[in-house]
Amino acid sequence: MHPEMNYLGELISLGVAFSWTIAALASEVGSKRLGVFVMNVWRMGVTLLLSAVLLWLTMGAPYPVGAGNATWGWLLASGVVGYFFGDWCLFNSYLTIGSRMGQLFMTLAPMFTALSAWVMIGQTLAWTSLLAMTVTLLGIAISVLGQDKQHHVTLDLPLKGILYGIGAGLGQGVGLVLSKIGLDHYTQDLLASEAYSSLATQQEAVLPFASNTIRCVAGLTCFAAWLIASGNAGRMVTSLHERKGLAAMLIAVFSGPFIGVGFSLMAVQYTAAGIASTIMAMTPIIILLPSKWLFHQPITTRNVLGAVISVVGVSLFFLL
Repeated sequence: MHPEMNYLGELISLGVAFSWTIAALASEVGSKRLGVFVMNVWRMGVTLLLSAVLLWLTMGAPYPVGAGNATWGWLLASGVVGYFFGDWCLFNSYLTIGSRMGQLFMTLAPMFTALSAWVMIGQTLAWTSLLAMTVTLLGIAISVLGQDKQHHVTLDLPLKGILYGIGAGLGQGVGLVLSKIGLDHYTQDLLASEAYSSLATQQEAVLPFASNTIRCVAGLTCFAAWLIASGNAGRMVTSLHERKGLAAMLIAVFSGPFIGVGFSLMAVQYTAAGIASTIMAMTPIIILLPSKWLFHQPITTRNVLGAVISVVGVSLFFLL
């Protein structure tokens, strides 16, 4: 192996962090032009289409082959929690406090993942996880808390935006645990099936994409149903004339759910999962300069310090 190949996993992980930064910035632009629900109907639809093509090429069918009822149930639940609730909160946080701060609150996702795994599947909640949670929360507090002239503690961000950010991290964390449960069921389904048992071993890398397809079905159904129930289905037609919004949506799809997820799975094949996860969590730091250039958001010492501490907190989940 060439010397530079020793760091292939780290380089891929860094590329993923940049990819997710692009996705966040594009999502903010798209949400402002299309609206949160229209943006997400398009985003879920395109992602579902790309996933179907990928499954067709790898598994021989445009749907998750061999997935049983329990698999579908858990992964649909994951899609409702992660994509519908979580992304609804995330994209509204982009509109309320900007993608830079929205991504900062996404550093809460590992904390909610650890808590959800403790409650739902009995994973041990070690002292290292509690330390990581404390450091992450400290970083966010530094970024969002300030003082008035009377030296009273105040919020530098709208409360609604903060709640959206917390909801986004919660949806991501709980959705991830539900995905794990569903993926475990899916693996067992394939191992128990003579016709598809080889898929579980020979094409194991495809299973997360197949699982994500089911999650996308739930997300698309919920966003579309909400759009129809609210009487705004016609906005899907008018959105066809919003070329900049649709272009931003396509960039968000390719750099986020498609390229970002795919390369994140590849990264852990070439380096330790903890190292890969830590590097990929650097989005709140990387996004600082682009958000200033694109949206003229000022960068303060507290912004930088808070982002760095939050990322350190995330790294502790994986490295300790």
